[in-house]
Amino acid sequence: MDTTIRNHLGAVRRSRGIGAADLAKRVDVSRQTIYAIEAGSYIPNTEVTLKLARELEVPVEELFSLLNVEPDAPDALASEVLSSSPVSKGQAVRVCQVGSRRISIPVNASPYYLPEADGVVSRLGRLPGKAEVATFAKDESDQKKLVLAGCDPAIGLVTRMVEKLGGVEIVSAAASSKLALTWLKEGKVHIAGSHLEDPETGEFNLPFIRREFPDEDFAVITFARWEEGLVLAPGNPKKISKVEDLARRSVRFVNRESGSGSRTLLDRLLQSGGIAPAKINGYDRVAQGHLAAAYMVLTNEADCCLATRSAAQTFGLDFVALQSERYDFVMRRQTLATPAAETFLDVLQRATLRRKLEVLAGYETGQTGAVLA
Repeated sequence: MDTTIRNHLGAVRRSRGIGAADLAKRVDVSRQTIYAIEAGSYIPNTEVTLKLARELEVPVEELFSLLNVEPDAPDALASEVLSSSPVSKGQAVRVCQVGSRRISIPVNASPYYLPEADGVVSRLGRLPGKAEVATFAKDESDQKKLVLAGCDPAIGLVTRMVEKLGGVEIVSAAASSKLALTWLKEGKVHIAGSHLEDPETGEFNLPFIRREFPDEDFAVITFARWEEGLVLAPGNPKKISKVEDLARRSVRFVNRESGSGSRTLLDRLLQSGGIAPAKINGYDRVAQGHLAAAYMVLTNEADCCLATRSAAQTFGLDFVALQSERYDFVMRRQTLATPAAETFLDVLQRATLRRKLEVLAGYETGQTGAVLA
């Protein structure tokens, strides 16, 4: 019920230790009437209002007050901003709580729709990664939000299913594998996605985590195996079939950001092939994420990039596989025990999700949901 009256009856009653049924008897109304008044769905008449104030021994104004009918100014709050690139004033953000930290994550508009957002950056902080954010409304659902940092193009399939089945919202923060793990260690995200290969063992993620974060108690859960390779224009007009072809002067390449698994793979392949990065036309040109890199190939801003088969498949591009990789989710064990994380893990076990990952993204899901550490 839309009303301009705010009531504090429930809070005052409970502070006095008086039950709803007892108060109803004192003022000669039903218990359901007391509950309706407290819920704001029923406005009492003058006689009942005065009786309530008398029985609770407070002025009427402490029980009922007028709301300001003018539009409320947005709430402003200090926040840390998770972004691998600079943000600007007016940037739309999602706002989440991670432990004691208030985290804001920039969102970008699609070609046709405005993005979902909780507020906008109203003032940039003096220190990098800090800002003041004007929020649209107070959000009381932080316990049902999980912040997931990573670069997996198929995370949207998980996000929609987790929200539909469990009412838990996954807020994604685009990041390379190393940056996602750093944010996790710093307590800025709940979950980090990673596909970092250890060059000595060929194992993914676990050696890096044990070496870089030896004292941290992390759980590692497999998402899927994917293929990483060369993403090319339809029909492969430049006839690119191997990394050595990237050294041709006519081939325009777009690289991934430093710290990404794709960039690490490229550097290792170039080194093993004896190719200097300076010979690659576009080695220093960077796209943030698999889909962003593949989109540059689609729009003819580049002839080739290194990304997942799913990124190529999304835009109808050609693909030459170079390596199979395991993509894992990493989270603290204390997060693993929360209801939101339990919902997330339950979805990873569902056959419906696995079928979608296999058909829409080309992933291998035999280990999906397996806890490795």
